[in-house]
Amino acid sequence: MSTKSAPTTQPEPAVLQPAPVKRLLSLDTLRGFDMFWIMGGEEIFQILGKTTGWGWAVFMADQFTHPDWNGFRPYDLIFPLFLFMAGVSTPFSIGSRLEKGDDRSAIVRKIISRGLILVVLGIIYNNGLFTKPFHDMRFPSVLARIGLAGMFGQLIYVYFNQRAQYIWFLSLLFGYWALMMLVPVPGCGAGVLTMECNLASYIDRMLVPGHLYKTIHDPEGLFSTLPAICNALLGIFAGNLLRDHRSGKTQQQKTVQLLATGAVFFAVGWLWDFVFPVNKNLWTSSFVLVTGGLSLLLLGIFYWIIDVKGIKGWTFFFMVIGMNSILIYLAGEFIDFEYATKFFFEGIIHLVSSGWVAALLGVLGYIAVKWVFLYFLYKKKTFLRV
Repeated sequence: MSTKSAPTTQPEPAVLQPAPVKRLLSLDTLRGFDMFWIMGGEEIFQILGKTTGWGWAVFMADQFTHPDWNGFRPYDLIFPLFLFMAGVSTPFSIGSRLEKGDDRSAIVRKIISRGLILVVLGIIYNNGLFTKPFHDMRFPSVLARIGLAGMFGQLIYVYFNQRAQYIWFLSLLFGYWALMMLVPVPGCGAGVLTMECNLASYIDRMLVPGHLYKTIHDPEGLFSTLPAICNALLGIFAGNLLRDHRSGKTQQQKTVQLLATGAVFFAVGWLWDFVFPVNKNLWTSSFVLVTGGLSLLLLGIFYWIIDVKGIKGWTFFFMVIGMNSILIYLAGEFIDFEYATKFFFEGIIHLVSSGWVAALLGVLGYIAVKWVFLYFLYKKKTFLRV
């Protein structure tokens, strides 16, 4: 990678919320698909399960919850998938600037500032502005983990070649496993992975200010952010593959590589589960491989359908969401979408339906209000670039 200094003449690309890359419409679509479930999509199954008692609806509703501790459900994928996609965009945004000879120190400063901005936004999201005393504030957050893990993943991309990036990936995975299993926790011993007795929670209790989400543990704690860097790195590896035009690989070959690698990672993650349980709360190394494998599989499927086969007519709905994914995550704390839904839809819904149908229409109306809000911003070309 070139480190030659050159004046920057192009607008700054977003690092964690990048401008869309035409060759990767699949990435914006997948990001929107991911965020769809956060902005209300999961409520479709929750409301059907509660109001109908249908077996399939109850089963699906359960899949959109998190396990209490060990285990995995599809809802656990939303967070690591978003982090993975931030990694995928890195070779397109940062890599192109490095190849053009843009000043590496300026790129690094931008990476760090964006990571820290997400940490601050996460603190505001958790606590509001000056509404809680310091000791009652929760500092870890989803946005902070995206910011820190994405930031370190991108710094590794900037400063190390691809072989060294693989070494970082393996070192973080196996190093976290070794530390969690071999370092004794006072009063608990080594290799204990309960909520009360594990190294990650113990370190967070010692180092993280304010309060932890579960008092003795925080699922977005500081120490368990280390393996989350691997989700970002895995996305970077996928982005390198998709952006590489020198290897001579066809789009079909790239698709097969994404799918095959994803299947292998998913299988190895579940094999690792026997000795290091798949656990989102601790972001275990096996959890990284299971979610990373699924992320690769989803990217491969979306890439093949959209970018290889050119089947794009259905993508617009999700692309509108994906273009402002961080904004819609934050907006629920500042905008009363439920009030808007009742204002526009409640009367009509109760005129034409009742029971579970009315409840379902209410959820669809809620999603529609959010989507129209995002569509308005899309038409105005207004995007939150963190």
